[in-house]
Amino acid sequence: MTAIRVLLVDDDPLVRAGLSFMMGGTDDIEIVGEAADGGEVEALVDRTRPDVVLMDIRMPTVDGLTATEALRRREDAPQVVVLTTFHADEQVLRALRAGAAGFVLKDTPPAEILAAVRRVAAGDPVLSPAVTRQLMAHAAGTGTDTRRTRARARMQSLNDREREVAVAVGRGLANAGIAAELYMSVATVKAHVSRILAKLDLNNRVQIALLAHDAGLLEETDGP
Repeated sequence: MTAIRVLLVDDDPLVRAGLSFMMGGTDDIEIVGEAADGGEVEALVDRTRPDVVLMDIRMPTVDGLTATEALRRREDAPQVVVLTTFHADEQVLRALRAGAAGFVLKDTPPAEILAAVRRVAAGDPVLSPAVTRQLMAHAAGTGTDTRRTRARARMQSLNDREREVAVAVGRGLANAGIAAELYMSVATVKAHVSRILAKLDLNNRVQIALLAHDAGLLEETDGP
């Protein structure tokens, strides 16, 4: 089995040492590099070719948000998991909008951090429905009419079925839950999600959820 290649980015050497020690004890994860600032990231990615980057948000020179945006613009972009001390704030939301696959808190138990790395490497986001709802609630306080107008315009490219799937993703449902709710196979759900990502030029399900929220589609499905 090929090991998951991980790059650690954090300005605190103790945090990097702790993560490196924890992951070094596994058979399926390999630390291929470390960086203390976002400005070092692109050169390190070129040299080490990681599958996953664990990225601190707050760093003194180039922050993790700027580094994440730069990475996700690349054709060969690695997956990015944001490291933060805050459950939900504007910087985390911006990183997710830029294409990060999720975030983990720095005080997350080691086993959960390892699980997050493995999930992201397998192509799955690391946001639970509960965390997604928390982010949606925070986004509601930071949204603007301009964002809603733009989001609605982008969603116009989806057909009715794709829009239903996008709303279900925005509600935090996994593929099996969407399949049961919309009476389709899991394979069909996966195909719809892939088409949604391609049509909207998005990287992952987290971005679908955020865009559906921005467009006001989740509000339209809320009950009384």
